[in-house]
Amino acid sequence: MSLPKRSLPVGGVIHTYQKYSPTEFPSPTAEPPDLVSGAFEHALAYGNYRQLTEEELARAIHIDPSQIGGLGPSIDMLLAMLEDRKRKILETYQTDGLDKKANDRFDKLAKRANPPSKLKGEFQKAVHSKQIYLLEQMWYRADRDSPEFASQVLHVMESLGDKYNIDELISKYTFTGHQKMDIPQALEIKKELEKIDELLEQLKEAAKTAQIGLIDMEALAEFAPPADLNQLEELRQQINNYVREMAERQGLDRDEKGAFHLTPKAHKIFQSRLLGRIFSQLKASRSGRHTGRIVGDGNVELPSTKKYEFGDSIANLDTTQSVINAMLRRPDERPIRLRSDDLEVHKTRNSPKCATVVAMDMSGSMRYDGQYMNVKRMGLALQGLITSEYPGDFLRFIEMYTFAKLRRPGEIIDMMPKPVTIHNPVVRLKADMSQPNVSEQDIPPHFTNIQHALRLARQNLATVDTPNKQIVLITDGLPTAHFEEETLFLLYPPDPRTEKETMREALKCAKEGIVINLFLVPSWSQSEEDIRFAYRLAEQTKGRVFFTAGNDLDRFVLWDYVEKKREILG
Repeated sequence: MSLPKRSLPVGGVIHTYQKYSPTEFPSPTAEPPDLVSGAFEHALAYGNYRQLTEEELARAIHIDPSQIGGLGPSIDMLLAMLEDRKRKILETYQTDGLDKKANDRFDKLAKRANPPSKLKGEFQKAVHSKQIYLLEQMWYRADRDSPEFASQVLHVMESLGDKYNIDELISKYTFTGHQKMDIPQALEIKKELEKIDELLEQLKEAAKTAQIGLIDMEALAEFAPPADLNQLEELRQQINNYVREMAERQGLDRDEKGAFHLTPKAHKIFQSRLLGRIFSQLKASRSGRHTGRIVGDGNVELPSTKKYEFGDSIANLDTTQSVINAMLRRPDERPIRLRSDDLEVHKTRNSPKCATVVAMDMSGSMRYDGQYMNVKRMGLALQGLITSEYPGDFLRFIEMYTFAKLRRPGEIIDMMPKPVTIHNPVVRLKADMSQPNVSEQDIPPHFTNIQHALRLARQNLATVDTPNKQIVLITDGLPTAHFEEETLFLLYPPDPRTEKETMREALKCAKEGIVINLFLVPSWSQSEEDIRFAYRLAEQTKGRVFFTAGNDLDRFVLWDYVEKKREILG
């Protein structure tokens, strides 16, 4: 009797047309790696001064290594090979007496040296303290007057450096073998062990993040056979292809030189993730993002509906659902007639407009601790919040330095702190900007002109018909520039004259009902007087002042904005 033929499985994995095998690489349904955040952090740091390369993007992202077939075994094999090589070295050699050899060699060369009488005391001090930097200073001085002694000092320095390396070798590694080493051999073994340690760290990191680009393939080639390197190189190429494809999907375009550029799609993705991070740290009941809206007769129509009640506007009628209700209740009725209990209307919410101008300090001091990056990140987050949740609100951005300039949201990412062009401890300059031969390019850009920023903000808010107006002023301290008519004054250290003109403009804002919210970020030059200025500005204008560490600036500004919206709605 013949056995029935075994049925073959229908279908299978077809990947001939693809650049990688879907059985060995992340599934299309898996959560893609976040490429946008790394690209934006690079842009926040460098603006348009340095383009993002493919290697830098690959280093900035994290891929789940478990989704890449063959990666784990390949790296595990290389790790085992390097660990074995390191173990054999440590089991072969011993370091007994090696430190004494290095110290005796240093003492011998130091005694041979013949310093001039004027340098003898300093040389003996340098030798006794065993400080390389003291010997370096002596070498520079002796090189002009006593070349022979300078050569002797150079050999002493080299022997002292070898002594330090031998001491580090003995303290860092535990040798258990019996074969003795001389000093040159010990230094070579130290280099090899350190190279192995560095490769081990790179491989372990690659095993966690699939960042094969971190591995120094040239150094690895000294230890691994070519076949193993070829397999790892193939995986690296597959990961690079995958990263390139994900970059295109997430809105990162490449130019002819291979550098990545941010598209509007990338902006939207980054802002969405930024908002998720900010509001994930605040309870929903406090954040106000989804609660606290006034449901009723408003001007913004919501997707949800309710039964029609007397007084509801027919303009908000959900015609489709009303007809469906009538058909379900009276399926045989022809023609269909709508009755009052069939009607459903869209819920609406009252959304009063809020007008905001954000003045972002890009003066020279904002480079400290990367504060300018925190300011730009905040601007992008606020723009994303208002675009997605409060589309009727008015928002403008101002770049503040020696002057104040309106900036489009798309220009925020490229803003950079201005280079310091004057290093004098006292600056007292003025320029008549009405003169045709004077331009902004002639003026040092790194000063802080809060007065000009407030004036420009006030002029923009004057065009908006809403009582809810505010200026978000982000700076690190006292103003150092101001206008008097057409004359620009640059005064450092900060002068009371500049503060007086700044306060005058701030009071004009308060008189027009504009609330000034001052966010003070830390700076290397910040003093108690900067903090007192912030308080004075808040008190005189009935505004508010916030003190932040800088890295939480986006959270402070957005939470405050949402809380203000809740107060307006309530």
